[in-house]
Amino acid sequence: PMPLLAGALSRAVAVLSFSVLLSARGAAQRRPAHSNLSANCWSCLHPVNMFNSYNVKFHHRKALTSPYPGSHIERSQVPEDKVGWLTEWKDYNPVEYTANSVLAGPSWADPQINEEGFSPKFNERDGEVERKSLNGLYVVENGRPRNPAGRTGLTGRGLLGRWGPNHAADPVVTRWKRDRSGNKVAHPVTGKNILQFVAIKRRDCGEWAIPGGMVDPGEKITATLKREFEEEALNSLQKSPEEKAKLEKQLHKLFSQEHFVVYRGYVDDPRNTDNAWMETEAVNYHDETGETMDNLPLEAGDDAGVVKWVDINEKLELYASHSYFIKLVTEKWGAHWSEDPGSEC
Repeated sequence: PMPLLAGALSRAVAVLSFSVLLSARGAAQRRPAHSNLSANCWSCLHPVNMFNSYNVKFHHRKALTSPYPGSHIERSQVPEDKVGWLTEWKDYNPVEYTANSVLAGPSWADPQINEEGFSPKFNERDGEVERKSLNGLYVVENGRPRNPAGRTGLTGRGLLGRWGPNHAADPVVTRWKRDRSGNKVAHPVTGKNILQFVAIKRRDCGEWAIPGGMVDPGEKITATLKREFEEEALNSLQKSPEEKAKLEKQLHKLFSQEHFVVYRGYVDDPRNTDNAWMETEAVNYHDETGETMDNLPLEAGDDAGVVKWVDINEKLELYASHSYFIKLVTEKWGAHWSEDPGSEC
């Protein structure tokens, strides 16, 4: 019957389309890191949560860098073709390293795996600690979680407190660049309006970044996003109760409006190890008129050396995966990104 035939054809087309999508994505991942096509077209094949649903593997690069941040520890070298766990590598002998600041047992850190009384519940909510990954189930081998993106050349936790996923939140606060008359400024080559975002310069590595931070146990993501922005970009921890209340009132409108979830999942972070890794939810809060953010005094918090509005374009080199998040935001708003038409997907 025709309805059955039509249904079968629809399913076949869907399967074929998804196969082509995965093939294109795989090809993009196999290209070298400096390939423009790989960097610029990945987002077109990568809507939020796509690989979460289909367990599509992804590549990490910054998680392979040496020395490990804040130390002189060199990672064991991992060739690109041996990053994936499915590739057998009997001689793999990663370095073990967990920073003393983590071993000291602060409230934000887990004990060592073999410590008496520590029985973490991986792949699920463990009391107030979220041990579920945004990318689905991860493997636990010999009592230790295994990085879903592959080998990093280093075991232990490095600077990260939790075994397995360490959850963060990154608020991308944007506005349009405007001239003195209040008109939007367009790029002279592309004609597209220029978007700006609030960026901080990290004290630990000197790189520019989104003013995000770690989700506290039991804390909702929405609360983390607002709290981190206040602490990092407005220095709210050093404000008086009256000043803080005024900031809260001004920010309420921005953070309570409709927002855009840019990305949820694994982050290619230099702190990642074979057993601990960063995941984030990046959310865009856009001030269309500029009225909210224009009246807020930007002031760097404890973890930030500098905070300022930065014009967005493809030349931005940001911490971890932050450049990728910013690129997705420009696509959302149809803003300027690159002068090269070939880089616009």
